[in-house]
Amino acid sequence: MYKTIMKIDGMMCGMCEAHVNDAVRSACPFRSVSSSHKKGVTEIVTEEQPDTDAIKAAIEKTGYAVKDVEVAPYEKKGFRLFGRK
Repeated sequence: MYKTIMKIDGMMCGMCEAHVNDAVRSACPFRSVSSSHKKGVTEIVTEEQPDTDAIKAAIEKTGYAVKDVEVAPYEKKGFRLFGRK
C-alpha cells in the first residue's frame, strides 16, 4: 500500500474538503481519502502506486492548487503478536 500526502492551496471549509475528496475518488482507486482545510493537506491511501498526475489534474480541475506531493510505502498499523511480523 501507498500513502500519498498532497498539500492543497485554497481549501477554506469542510465543503472544500468534500470537493477535493470527491475529485480524488473520481481519479483513482483508493482505500481511504481525507482532507483537512486547517492543515491544507489531503491524505490518500491506495493499494497500488497512485497516478499522482491524474489526481493532481482532478483536484486542480475543481479550482484548488496542488502545491506538493509526497508518496511513500504505507503499512497499516494494527495488532501484532510478539515475535511475529
